[in-house]
Amino acid sequence: MVGLRNIHSSLPPVFTIILSVLVILMVIGGLLLVFTILRGKDIFLSHRLRGVVAKVLFPFMILMGRLVGVSKERVQQSFIELNNHLVRSNSHQVRPDHLLILLPHCIQDFDCQVKITGNIKNCKGCGKCEIKDLIELAEQHQLKIAVATGGTLARRIIVENKPKAIVAVACELDLTSGIQDSYPIPVIGILNDRPNGPCINTKVDIQKVKEAILDFLEPKSPHPPIL
Repeated sequence: MVGLRNIHSSLPPVFTIILSVLVILMVIGGLLLVFTILRGKDIFLSHRLRGVVAKVLFPFMILMGRLVGVSKERVQQSFIELNNHLVRSNSHQVRPDHLLILLPHCIQDFDCQVKITGNIKNCKGCGKCEIKDLIELAEQHQLKIAVATGGTLARRIIVENKPKAIVAVACELDLTSGIQDSYPIPVIGILNDRPNGPCINTKVDIQKVKEAILDFLEPKSPHPPIL
């Protein structure tokens, strides 16, 4: 504070006030976050927490992870889980034509010669990968579905389709960046399985995709009254 006082006598108390306000806001935000997760439903201002988590908390989580020896991948997984909790707690309900399923190109069979990044409906439905099942799922619920080769194409797909909610399948890195870039659009992120390593012949749990779709399409049932 001595250095600040040398610049101007009023700076130390101003700095103290600003720091105190920031600490109070962080505590309040943390409490709201905990209550939202524990209750599993929206509470006061919790719809704003996704932005705080994406823009402020996640970079802080990465920094703290480095300090305590937690891998970046594990921190990304925690961030995705936290984001999904917040999205589900806010009960975002959208029409089917406003929901987008966004997939990574690595789910397509590596040896397949059919180009589906421009139009996923080009898939021939051979069944060698899960694209066929995912298309059928999208058609069943009348949803938009697309495949992206990376973040740039994913952003363009989102701009062109103007979804009000997204179910995204990808690896930790692409999901975390996608969730951050898409805010305030609610995104439920589903990690892909990588039995053959990253970026080749990856898979996804279709049941998890179904559950995420229904989380956006079906209204949440009210809790029965306690007698």
